[in-house]
Amino acid sequence: MILPELQIELPTPDHTARLAKKFAADLQPGMVFLLHGFVGAGKTFFARALIQTCLAKHGTVEDVPSPTFTLVQTYIAGDLEIWHADLYRLTSSDELIELGLDTAFEAGVCLVEWPEKLGNLTPPNAINLTFTSGPKVDARVCHMSSTSPDMMALLTRITEQFSNDT
Repeated sequence: MILPELQIELPTPDHTARLAKKFAADLQPGMVFLLHGFVGAGKTFFARALIQTCLAKHGTVEDVPSPTFTLVQTYIAGDLEIWHADLYRLTSSDELIELGLDTAFEAGVCLVEWPEKLGNLTPPNAINLTFTSGPKVDARVCHMSSTSPDMMALLTRITEQFSNDT
């Protein structure tokens, strides 16, 4: 059962980056973000901003490329291991286990683009972020949900903080 959905309007890419920074402040091992949306919706942009924020907190500046062809990129931010996966090219759910994503879901923070490819390996307490088009060319709307009451509480808090900052 998916709990109520929250949404945040993101008028510019800068707003998307600011949302990612809000999430970066609350990361902990075992958090999984399922990033939904059409090609160009802002999934990779969001993931890149979140990862770069975490790395910068630990004095690291690193390019964060899309993992479209490598499938997975990993980063170390202090004690936190961050996995960024793009499953668009995945042909079988068996590849998920070969990539080590099942273990990463428990031990690290995972950002997963094209999560519908996870099938029955979808973590039950994941945060779903769906990016859709907004009223202008670069505008997006982020629809957020989770089946976890703890994650919904986090989403509610981030939504309130984001609204207060704009």
